[in-house]
Amino acid sequence: MPSRPSPEPSQAHEADGRARAREPASSRRTERPRNLVLVLGDQLDLEAAAFDGFDPAQDLVWMAEVDEESTHVWSSKQRIALFLAAMRHFARALRAAGRPLVYTRLGEAGNRGSLAAELRAALDRLAPRRVLMTAPGDWRVLQSLKAVVEQAGLSLEIREDRHFFCSVREFAAHARGRKSLRLEYFYRELRQRHGVLMQGDQPIGGRWNFDADNREAFGPRGPGALPPRAGFEPDELTLETLREVQTRFERHPGSLEGFAWPVTREQALRALGLFIEQRLPLFGRYEDAMWPAEPWLYHSQLSAALNLKLLSPREVVRAAEAAWQAGKAPLQSVEGFIRQILGWREYVRGIYWTRMPGYAEVNALQATRELPAWYWSGDTDMACLREALAQTLAHGYAHHIQRLMVTGLFALLLGVRPQQVHHWYLSVYVDAVEWVELPNTLGMSQYADGGLMASKPYAATGKYIQRMGGGCAGCRYDPAQRVGERACPFTTLYWDFLLRHDKLLGANPRMALQVKNAARLPDEERAALSRRAEAIREGRVGACA
Repeated sequence: MPSRPSPEPSQAHEADGRARAREPASSRRTERPRNLVLVLGDQLDLEAAAFDGFDPAQDLVWMAEVDEESTHVWSSKQRIALFLAAMRHFARALRAAGRPLVYTRLGEAGNRGSLAAELRAALDRLAPRRVLMTAPGDWRVLQSLKAVVEQAGLSLEIREDRHFFCSVREFAAHARGRKSLRLEYFYRELRQRHGVLMQGDQPIGGRWNFDADNREAFGPRGPGALPPRAGFEPDELTLETLREVQTRFERHPGSLEGFAWPVTREQALRALGLFIEQRLPLFGRYEDAMWPAEPWLYHSQLSAALNLKLLSPREVVRAAEAAWQAGKAPLQSVEGFIRQILGWREYVRGIYWTRMPGYAEVNALQATRELPAWYWSGDTDMACLREALAQTLAHGYAHHIQRLMVTGLFALLLGVRPQQVHHWYLSVYVDAVEWVELPNTLGMSQYADGGLMASKPYAATGKYIQRMGGGCAGCRYDPAQRVGERACPFTTLYWDFLLRHDKLLGANPRMALQVKNAARLPDEERAALSRRAEAIREGRVGACA
């Protein structure tokens, strides 16, 4: 990261608003606060339910930066920096709104390193009458904070997270009695309940789903001119955060070059407006397309702002629907985008909270291999993976097809233990919070839940990646070949995957034909496939020397 001039002392004091040499008035109170309102790093919303009835004369807000949230999985620098910069800007917003705040920063003397330890010390010091918060997005954090509050002789009041269209209780009612859960039925229920893209009780356009009109590739000429990234120049507070992360977390993966994520509510709203105006019209058509050296394409890049609660999904859906109503975006793009927000995002949250904690350990395919070390460096000679990994480490970002059908697909076919894949995704992506990332990884990407979320594994050969623009023309491997020195590792591993899991996959109606095709391969080719697959698994193929 290039060096930047340090702010003047007065600027630094203004930037973080802390002046720890002088304790803020809120922490010098002699009276016991009525309520201590806990705010986590992904709850940056002044209108959150935890603030209902907030009285500045009686109540306090508590926030803490701790090393554990960056080290329980080895988080990338981009991810750490985004959370810290957004938290620090939100602390400013709280103070500007007149809400007394107790805020602990990473570098403060006496920082105890974990949310639990910091909260325990705060409860001892402040002795609040009640502790409350908006429902968190991480099972681990919830259990930890509940235990601390109960040990202090108090109870933790947990309020509904209004950022979602569907409560966990409503999802549980939807799921009750179903052997499998499918997005399509749930999505239709939410469309009807909230009147989104509806005309009476029927979907606008006469169809619930416009996938048949979407998901094209760019073709051999590529995407052509693309809108610029909706980036935001770091202000002094963000620059200070970047310097601190670079120093404190120097050994963590990734780079802070080009950090430009929205870290305030105002920036997030601007990013939403730019997406609606510049990218939404072609989003649906190219939502599954890839192209080398083009990380942003027509994707919204809004998931991090949504997951930090800088944006509300309701305002995002309203903005997309309004664009269609105004004739600024076609229905196929608008429906495809809204399905990601109103459908998939709500769906994975429901699965997470109705299936935890056991869901975190599912492993239906009994996958046991280690994640290749080059996932942390990008040192592979497979062009599509090298591209996706380099982009991930540079920006903390990859779009959903790069995650599902490149990095995730390779781990699935290789037979990596799904929990290792989950930890890697949680580590490297700026939008990764566990409630959304874990089901996407274990259920959709790795088929570790045995079909609860997805009706079949998302397994494919290298031909799929080639068709969607994955950079195969510049790769040493041929996606059409499954054996031999030039055989694409994806293609080899796909056929090996079918043979290794023939009983399980053969019982799946959507996979039975592929399994039968694999069973028809000549014995010598099956043996060659097995040898080549083992060479890939041992790192003798695919890893850079």
